[in-house]
Amino acid sequence: MAEFLGNMKRTHYCGTINENDIGKTVCVMGWVQKQRDLGSLIFIDLRDRTGIVQLAFDDTTEKSIHEKAFSARSEFVLGACGTVRERSSKNPNIPTGAVEIFVTELKILGESQTPPFEIVENSNCNEELRLKYRYLDLRRPDLAKNIMLRHKVAKVTRDYFDENGFIEIETPMLIRSTPEGARDYLVPSRVHPGSFYALPQSPQLYKQLSMVAGFDRYMQIARCFRDEDLRADRQPEFTQIDLEMSFVEMEDVLAIGEGYMKRIFKEILGIDLQLPLPRLTYKEAMERFGSDKPDIRYGMEIFDLSDIAGSCGFSVFSGAVSDGGSVRAIKAENSVSVLTRKEIDKLTDFVKGIGAKGLAWIRLTAEGVSSSFAKFMTEDEMNAIIKKADAKEGDVILIIADKNTNKILSQLGALRTEVAQKTGVEKKGIGLLWITEFPFFEYNEETGNWDAMHHPFTAPLDECLPYLEKDKASVRAKAYDLVLNGIELSSGSIRITNPELQNRMFNLLGMSNEQAYEKFGFLLDAFKYGAPPHGGMGIGLDRLCMQLFNCESLRDVIAFPKVQNASELMTACPAPVDTSALDELGIKLK
Repeated sequence: MAEFLGNMKRTHYCGTINENDIGKTVCVMGWVQKQRDLGSLIFIDLRDRTGIVQLAFDDTTEKSIHEKAFSARSEFVLGACGTVRERSSKNPNIPTGAVEIFVTELKILGESQTPPFEIVENSNCNEELRLKYRYLDLRRPDLAKNIMLRHKVAKVTRDYFDENGFIEIETPMLIRSTPEGARDYLVPSRVHPGSFYALPQSPQLYKQLSMVAGFDRYMQIARCFRDEDLRADRQPEFTQIDLEMSFVEMEDVLAIGEGYMKRIFKEILGIDLQLPLPRLTYKEAMERFGSDKPDIRYGMEIFDLSDIAGSCGFSVFSGAVSDGGSVRAIKAENSVSVLTRKEIDKLTDFVKGIGAKGLAWIRLTAEGVSSSFAKFMTEDEMNAIIKKADAKEGDVILIIADKNTNKILSQLGALRTEVAQKTGVEKKGIGLLWITEFPFFEYNEETGNWDAMHHPFTAPLDECLPYLEKDKASVRAKAYDLVLNGIELSSGSIRITNPELQNRMFNLLGMSNEQAYEKFGFLLDAFKYGAPPHGGMGIGLDRLCMQLFNCESLRDVIAFPKVQNASELMTACPAPVDTSALDELGIKLK
């Protein structure tokens, strides 16, 4: 039966006790990791969030205490007081391995059934089972460490921005639904039947209004919500380090962002980042890596074969070039043993699945050169391609041709990532960089409209203003992303503050003045009362932690995450509600 604490008060955490405490009387509390009964000798490993310490009981221990120790089982909650002494058999694998507590007072504070899985580091238990019992999963040392490190990241974040003059301002969780790119989570209003709040996809509009209000440096560790399909680096609710600055240009925002990353890497990982961070324009990133969030820790860059292939005997290549397209390729070094014909067939299926017509290849083996298109090429043409690729024995060249170069670049970008994974390419250093000069518009093939690539409040580059209406495809934005190891960590921009330009951009995005005012009238009105030039960014806290802690999934850095279908297994939500609750809201289910 569980006992009350009474006069027992914790003096130390389990993982903090060391040789300096020898001879001291201490009191610890936690969960039983393991109990070892050796007859008159009993040892218990007691665990809390800081680590494990060994409790010792022998034939001099009071009988009632010895009996409690004997009855203790895995995950029982204990309070133990006693004297710290040197261990006779030391454990070098844990920080407390040189000492133990000889227990003189023991209380069983909570009993436990046998847990559904063992509470150990790096558990190989089915993740769904662990998520169902997430409160037990969080006791595991590796996961508990992630949550505590996340707390430290949040603290360093607040300290850094406070030291740089930022004010933390909370923005509402129940807001007006406005088009921001993803599907809103909607909340029906009981007081206003037929009307809905939305949960914020970001604090975007409110932080801009904070600039109009005169709080020239805003930050918030903000909860955000997007009703979209999930993946390893996406959750329906997520946390964003949000910031906005007045009286700034892009360089000022990037400098604050770089300073923050330097501080985080130093305090969390002990790594000194070299500043300034590398930068690529969107165009450079796409042409070299086929992605606007490239992993630059390895090479395998895209190169252009159009000058060679445009006049060659292989019609797939020459036809693509004559139709205004191009022929592009990547080289996988020392991969010929991994990228067999069978594996290349799988890669061909992969690129066809993302819209490519096929995949041409050259393998440079010890026996010579083999290729999927050699019979259509002269020896000189084949050698020219190999020379352009700077390829040697053991390398594989993978080639895609199409009349649409943008499609080729995206396809090769995805192929580059797939090949890197298959070949286990070495990734060196930290792949942290800025991507700048994004297109303002992107063409939506489904609707035939031009949409904003970031959001409609992003300012276009000044030199693009004269041809906004004439050449949307060429308009570049004062937008920037921060990328870490192939993951988009942050997105931001300098904002439009001129009401006339803002209306002009809305019109170009297919919104009439009336429609724009209906959706964003409060912001447009605010800009009439003296809006300072401003810009900002939002840094994904979950994604940042996932990368810093070298985790495979966001679920490893979030205490109570959702799974692929946006449900939470522990509480079984979402769940039906009583009809009476729907009646109050005027909602009837189909």
